Amino acid sequence: MLFVFIIVSIIPLYLFTVILLDNYKDKAISNKFNQMQNQIIMLSNQMLPTGYLTLASVPEIDAEVSRIAEIFQGRIVVVNNNLNIVEDTYGLYDSNKYLISKDVIQCFNGNSSRAHDKENNYLILTHPITHTTEDQKVIVGAIVMNSSTRDIQSILTSLEQRAIIFSLALAIFIVIFAIYFSSKLTKPLTKIVSSIDRLTEGYMEEEVSIKGYYEIEKISDSFNKMINRMQKIENTRQEFVSNVSHELKTPITSIKVLADSLLMQEDTPVELYREFLLDITDEIERENKIINDLLSLVKLNRSSGDMNITSVNINELLELILKRLRPIAQKQNIEVVFESFRAVIAEVDEVKLSLAISNLIENAIKYNKPDGWVRVSLNADHRYFFIKVSDSGIGIPEDAQDLIFERFFRVDKARSRESGGTGLGLAITRNVVQMHRGAIRVYSKEGEGTTFNVRIPLNYIA
Repeated sequence: MLFVFIIVSIIPLYLFTVILLDNYKDKAISNKFNQMQNQIIMLSNQMLPTGYLTLASVPEIDAEVSRIAEIFQGRIVVVNNNLNIVEDTYGLYDSNKYLISKDVIQCFNGNSSRAHDKENNYLILTHPITHTTEDQKVIVGAIVMNSSTRDIQSILTSLEQRAIIFSLALAIFIVIFAIYFSSKLTKPLTKIVSSIDRLTEGYMEEEVSIKGYYEIEKISDSFNKMINRMQKIENTRQEFVSNVSHELKTPITSIKVLADSLLMQEDTPVELYREFLLDITDEIERENKIINDLLSLVKLNRSSGDMNITSVNINELLELILKRLRPIAQKQNIEVVFESFRAVIAEVDEVKLSLAISNLIENAIKYNKPDGWVRVSLNADHRYFFIKVSDSGIGIPEDAQDLIFERFFRVDKARSRESGGTGLGLAITRNVVQMHRGAIRVYSKEGEGTTFNVRIPLNYIA
């Protein structure tokens, strides 16, 4: 983060400096060319009336040409329309010499040219000398003017040095600010990391309270919610171990007590003997139910659990489940209503889905009020089918709704044991729904009833 901050800050600064200096250089050279052109035009206007281009000696013009060449620290060569050299401020050519070059030839075609000799730091401007008459303009000569760019280069070097000093100072400031800002920004994150390490070591009772940026505070709040959730899950898991031990031990203890009672009594009446055996059978059945539910849950938890997917008529499946459970509802005088909005054919594991839905409906019956009702509805769209199980029962407290799908979790432990529940039904249901790539939601208000919504794809997603 520090590295990115520095790069993002310094690279634009470097590019800005380079672009600024390049713009100055281009602008300075363009201005220099314009100054040279103005001087050439001025010289042309002085030369034409004096017959200077006809090799006439005009000391005033020679002096002016030399003065301008000296000002621009360069050289001026004047040629007439015969390409004969009229003046050369360097004195390298006399009047008997000719200057024939591509740029000079182009001048007599009405085109001036500009060139920048970067190696020797010179600007070269070739410009025509034009004589204007009433009818037309006639090119009567050309001036080739060289000008040194050492003054521009000197200023540019000075600017570069100042830019480097300024950039270094600003870069140092940016680095210091970046280090300070990044350390301040990451300090809350370091606290969160420390809290996570403490959590990893098993200290789940600690909460994080970090003040600072809004996003950091949100992370702190989310982290505390996660800790609270983990504490609840950990408590549930500890209770799960305790419940497993208790649930498996209780029937065995009862069986042992009943068996010992029979053994201690001689000549036990057949009626008492039969009564004890019925009690023993009930305890064995309870033990068997707990073990079967545990085995079902373990099997469903396997990632490689086999799914026997077939095309199933969901309407008929629900009718069959309700047919099995209606006798239980009738004992409590509970009305069971099934609403089907359309025929639904889906790719599911019939056995597993039947187990899951049976658990939901059976719970709705067991934890209902006398003379209550249970409503089961089925609907579908083009992607999913939806099963809703509603009841008029005792409801689920709000603080327990996030935990009801945990193994062995019971809202009312006493009533659950009286009804023969093992606390594994909803855990099994959630696993089955998830294996079908579906979702299950619960909506409940204590004392007013509960609604479970199940959504499962019509086509199985492997």
